[in-house]
Order: sequence, then C-alpha cells, then structure tokens
Amino acid sequence: MMNETYSFFSSLAQTWGLLLFVFAFLLVLAYVFWPSRKRKKDFEDAANIPLKED
Repeated sequence: MMNETYSFFSSLAQTWGLLLFVFAFLLVLAYVFWPSRKRKKDFEDAANIPLKED
C-alpha cells in the first residue's frame, strides 16, 4: 500500500513539475523575445551588472 501511494505521488510530482518548468521556460522566452521588449540596451545593462565595480 505504501509503495503504491509513493509511486503515485512521485509520478504525479514529476509530471506536474516538468510541466511547470516547461511553462516557466516558455514564459521567459516570450518575455525576452516579445516585439515590444526589443530594447537591447536594457538587456546589455542587465548582463553587465556582475562586471560593474562599485
């Protein structure tokens, strides 16, 4: 009984976890490549944040 319950919830979590991360990835791609977000300077500034010295 315990093993069947574990297997059920394990497969359920793996399936929904995969779907959640695929959906989040697609949302990030849509945000980055959305036509109104084509301000390249904003992305370049964000990419250079770790290189800035205070």
